[in-house]
Amino acid sequence: MVRLIIMIPRDHIVSAITTALARNRVVVIVGPRQSGKTTLARLMLSDDSVNYFDLENPAMLARLDEPMTALAPLRGLVVIDEVQRKPDLFPILRVLADREGSPAKFLILGSASGDLMRQTSESLAGRVHWIRIGGFTLDEVGLDRERALWLRGGFPVSFLADTDQASHTWRSEFVTTLLERDFPQWGVRVPSATLLRFWTMLAHYHGQTWNGAEIGRSMGLSGAVVRGYLDLMTDALMVRQLQPWHANLGKRQVKSPKVYIRDSGILHQLLGISTEQALVSHPKLGASWEGFVIEHVLMNEPPYSSYFWATHQGAEIDLVLQRPDGLYGVEVKRADVPRLNQSIRIAMEDLGLKRVAVLYPGRQRYPIADRVEAVPFRDLASGLFNDETSA
Repeated sequence: MVRLIIMIPRDHIVSAITTALARNRVVVIVGPRQSGKTTLARLMLSDDSVNYFDLENPAMLARLDEPMTALAPLRGLVVIDEVQRKPDLFPILRVLADREGSPAKFLILGSASGDLMRQTSESLAGRVHWIRIGGFTLDEVGLDRERALWLRGGFPVSFLADTDQASHTWRSEFVTTLLERDFPQWGVRVPSATLLRFWTMLAHYHGQTWNGAEIGRSMGLSGAVVRGYLDLMTDALMVRQLQPWHANLGKRQVKSPKVYIRDSGILHQLLGISTEQALVSHPKLGASWEGFVIEHVLMNEPPYSSYFWATHQGAEIDLVLQRPDGLYGVEVKRADVPRLNQSIRIAMEDLGLKRVAVLYPGRQRYPIADRVEAVPFRDLASGLFNDETSA
C-alpha cells in the first residue's frame, strides 16, 4: 500500500511539514484515515526508529503506558501516529515541549478532527502548528486524470486502484471499517447500521441545506439525535458543514449549514456509483461536481474563513471567502459557457464582494462582467482571481 501511495509526490505537504517542524515544538497533521498521513510521516522518520509510535500497533501502544518514562529520554524528531487513541498524552506533550533547550520535537498524526483539535488546543496552546491534509488533489495527480479523481475520490488507495471496480470495493470496505471498527474505538456507541443509513441518506442531501427535522423523521429519530450524527461525521472528516454567511440586510437569510460528503469517491460509493457512465447519468451529477470543486477550493483557504450565502427569496452564492482585504465570491457551474445570473448580481451588491470567480469545466479563462470572471477548474492552482499566483 505504501509503495503505491508514494508513487505520487506530495512535495508541497512535505515542504510544509519540514518548515513547521523547524519553527514549532509540536506539529499536528490531521486528516481522514487512509489519506496518506502515515506515508508522509515515514518520509520524516523511519517507522523502525525507537522514536516512532504507531498507536494502532499494540506493542507500541503498550510502550506508552508510562508516557513520561517512554518519551522523556528521546531526542530529535518523535512521531506519534493515531494519537486520538491515547488522548491523555497531550498534557505530557505540553511538559515535554516546554523543556529547556527543546531536545525533542513532536510530529503528531490524528484522524478524528473535532475532539483532537479541542484537546490539542486546550493542552498545547501556543506550542502547536496545525497542518490539515486530505486526499490527492488535481495538481498532484495531473490534469489528465481529473475525471478519475472525481469518480474515485482522493484517497490514495482508491485513486490508484487497478480498476474502477477495485476502487469501489476498497471504498466500501473503508466505510465498513470506519463504522464497525474505528468509531467504536473512539467511544461511539451508535449501531453501525444506523450510522450507515444516516450517511447514505446524507449523500442524497449532498450540497443541500441541512434539514435535521426532515432527516430525523425519515429515520424515526429526533432532530437533536441526527444532528449529533452529523457532528460525528464532521469530526471524522467525512462530512463538511459549510456555514452560512450572515449580512446585515433586510432579507431573510438561510441560517442552516450546507452539507457535503467531503470525498467525491465516498459520495459515489454511498450513492452506488462505480463507473463514469453511471456517474454522468446520475441525478446527483451536478451536486457531485459542485462538492468536488468546492473541496479543492477550500484546501487552499484558511480554516473558518469560508461560507456560503443564500436568502429565502432564492439568491445565493456557493462560496463566500473572507480574506483580509474583503469578501470574495465563488460560484460553481457545470456549464460549457457560464454567464452572469441574477444571484451573482444580488450577491455582489448585497455582500459587497470584491470579485467573483465562476469555476466551470471548460478550458478558457475570460471575463463575464465587471469583477466577474469564468475560471476553468483545472486552472485553480494558478489562483482564483487575477492577482493570485500559484504557491
